[in-house]
Amino acid sequence: MCGIAGELRFDGVAASSEAVGRMIDILEPRGPDAEGLFAHNRVCFGHRRLKIIDLSDHASQPMVDSQLGLTLVFNGAIYNYPELRDELQQKGYTFFSHSDTEVIVKAYHAWGRDCVLHLQGMFAFAVWERDSGRVFFARDRLGIKPLYYHRNSSLMRFASSLPALVKSGGIDTSLGPVALNYYMSFHAVVPAPHTIFNGVKKLPPATTMTVEPDGQATIETYWQADYSRTDEELKRSEEEWIDMVYESLLTSVKRRLVADVPVGVLLSGGLDSSLVVGLLSELGQKHLNTFSVGFEDVAEEEGNEFRYSDIIAERYATHHHKIFVDHRELQTHLSDCIRAMSEPMVSHDVIGFYLLSREVSKHVKVVQSGQGADEVFAGYHWYPPMMEATPASAVETYRNAFFDRDFDEYCQAVSSNYCKEDYATAFVANHFAAPGAEEPIDQALRLDSNVMLVDDPVKRVDNMTMAWGLEARVPFLDHELVELAAKIPGKYKVPDGGKYVLKEVGRRIIPHEVIDRPKGYFPVPALKYLEGDYLDMARSVLNRDVARQRGIFKKEYVDMLLDAPKEHITPLRGSKLWQITLLEYWLQEQGL
Repeated sequence: MCGIAGELRFDGVAASSEAVGRMIDILEPRGPDAEGLFAHNRVCFGHRRLKIIDLSDHASQPMVDSQLGLTLVFNGAIYNYPELRDELQQKGYTFFSHSDTEVIVKAYHAWGRDCVLHLQGMFAFAVWERDSGRVFFARDRLGIKPLYYHRNSSLMRFASSLPALVKSGGIDTSLGPVALNYYMSFHAVVPAPHTIFNGVKKLPPATTMTVEPDGQATIETYWQADYSRTDEELKRSEEEWIDMVYESLLTSVKRRLVADVPVGVLLSGGLDSSLVVGLLSELGQKHLNTFSVGFEDVAEEEGNEFRYSDIIAERYATHHHKIFVDHRELQTHLSDCIRAMSEPMVSHDVIGFYLLSREVSKHVKVVQSGQGADEVFAGYHWYPPMMEATPASAVETYRNAFFDRDFDEYCQAVSSNYCKEDYATAFVANHFAAPGAEEPIDQALRLDSNVMLVDDPVKRVDNMTMAWGLEARVPFLDHELVELAAKIPGKYKVPDGGKYVLKEVGRRIIPHEVIDRPKGYFPVPALKYLEGDYLDMARSVLNRDVARQRGIFKKEYVDMLLDAPKEHITPLRGSKLWQITLLEYWLQEQGL
């Protein structure tokens, strides 16, 4: 797990090691263990390393294989690298390290751009071919690892985070009407290839990009889950699906133990993370380090779920760490957390993950986490209505449950130059209409797994853990498990408050109190209700001169939210005031 950056020139000028150096300086928290730079004429790669697999210097990056004429920078973890190494050795390849990094180098030489089809894991990487001058980029199937880039006729730059790319200089940081409409409507999700800035794009999940020396680029999608079903799959019994999910999930959790350092678990006390602990126990793991975080109660809303995480910790005799955060620490570190965001992320629990990751990183370098189960196995409240929706009503049903505001309110909120079209609704409609998912419930699950999950929960976990040099692995996003889940009919997912088939797997493993509890989330009530000091903070951010000059939001709308923040809560129980505050706060913390 690391941070990567680089520059390619298309105009005959030497690539700037200074610009790349500025990017890897910003990426230092992602890889605090080592730093590397490679420069050759029109190409410069930079790397910050977090040592997880092969702790020796033989695995350092950028990794140069002079014999093959390839140079690689890579962020992520390849869980099947031992098997691939054996396969490649049988093909005649020799290895100078024991790293998953070198396996990618050899795999690319052996299979070209199809190498990604052989990789089981999370990854974003770039490979430069010395002889052709071509550069190949790839991102994992579920977009767990990020890859941002900027390009014009003269050059291309890339990095693991958007702020790092901005620090390289010369990036257009203006906001466009498309990205702002997504942010304000689609729960702060700005789908790839867009980002919040006009001058930066991100490579979509399951996508490769081949860039020729003259700048010509070829972009290809290499994977997608199929939500259509054969007659055999439609006839499969509930018990058969439960058996298959159990076996697939056990395999997924086992894969994510591959490391040369200990692996812990982020234990929220919910079904998903509890299942991870239970399965690890079945695999023979003893004395696991588990970690939970809690906050002060606000407005009679409980700020922690320790009573549930305690049940699991006691059952499996884990070495459990309970981290309590009072509101003063929340305030003290909020700016640091926001600076660590690659793009503004509105979910209240971001600061929770940030502070939790700080404490976890003092004990372990790698954790497994339960993110992704709700999107893959239908755990959210908007999925039951999708079971009742017709093809004609599907988009409206989804929008009414998920969108933070409709287009009319969006235009009331933002300056007129940003009010162009309802891009967010059009995006959802186009995604729903694509082949491969005929039922509204499947269309919603596919959209959430391919887009919302990538740019909300997954990005949140990546950004906040990597801010402290902590690698988070997400077994529910094993692509084979996702493929299996896509085939399960909605009637086996949505009942019993959602995730029915997953809960039935859980009943074989973990205490029922955790399974049958009310659905919770990672609560940070102070950022939901914005009272007292937090309301003062929001007012200060939105009324600064730089905010007024930027002019994103209409004063009347801002004043309305400031006057009564509790009256303006989104369908997903978020604060509309926090959403606009966060965007402006994030821009200010990026120095813009």
